[in-house]
Amino acid sequence: MRITDAMKNKIIYVIIFALCMFSRPQMVLAKEPSLPPHLIQAVNDQDIYEGLVALGLLECETLEEEDLAGAYEMVKDCVVRVNMGNAYGSGVIWRFTNDSVIIATNKHVLEYWDDMLGFLYFSKGYFVNARVLGTSDVYDVGFLAVDREEIGYEALESLRHVSMDGDIYENLSAGEAMFCVGAGREIGDAEYHEGTIENKSEYIEEFNNEMLYGYSYARAGMSGGGVFDGHGHFIGMLTGGTQRNEIAAVPLPAVEQAWEEVLERNTPE
Repeated sequence: MRITDAMKNKIIYVIIFALCMFSRPQMVLAKEPSLPPHLIQAVNDQDIYEGLVALGLLECETLEEEDLAGAYEMVKDCVVRVNMGNAYGSGVIWRFTNDSVIIATNKHVLEYWDDMLGFLYFSKGYFVNARVLGTSDVYDVGFLAVDREEIGYEALESLRHVSMDGDIYENLSAGEAMFCVGAGREIGDAEYHEGTIENKSEYIEEFNNEMLYGYSYARAGMSGGGVFDGHGHFIGMLTGGTQRNEIAAVPLPAVEQAWEEVLERNTPE
């Protein structure tokens, strides 16, 4: 959804108000009258985008009432196609920074990635290049970064990252509804499959980790996609499935830990 002029003005006013609050001068006695205040400099698209990031306004909305189909309509643009020539996987928009869009996907998907040949496809119709930011040593999770210049501010303002809430994840229970979203066979297609949670944290030997385990449908190409609750909250990263309609996903807390691991590795000392 394109940010309206009213929203932009609101963001500008909030930023200006915050700057005024934090830069308010101390009361002092002046021997001469003060000069008139300077005019406020006009903001540009970069200022608007950075304001949206700072205020947390690029997070996908969620529903108050459970509605899987409705929640899918809200989150579907958060899922991207990770294209690697003859192979492809899926990913989710994880974070926005002032410099980049961060995409989370499976580490095993990135084993096929080549910065020179690979590209991402956003469901809004954007084809962009990306680079590997890093992968976890513990979990089947990795991250790609899309430089803001690669996609442009107009597109950035239209995107949303997945909504995450650790408390909601911790309160998940067996039998709750969920759904999986991943890239479809053709560019522009998406896979959406409903299911139920069996265990939010079950050790699965094939992954050598605690995984979110449930019943739904998953197939090749959906790895790295999202698992969401019935309100649209991201609760895990789809990682594998069986012919018996069982799915396994890296749980939200593990994806967050993987992000912290990669972030620390990329932070200069």
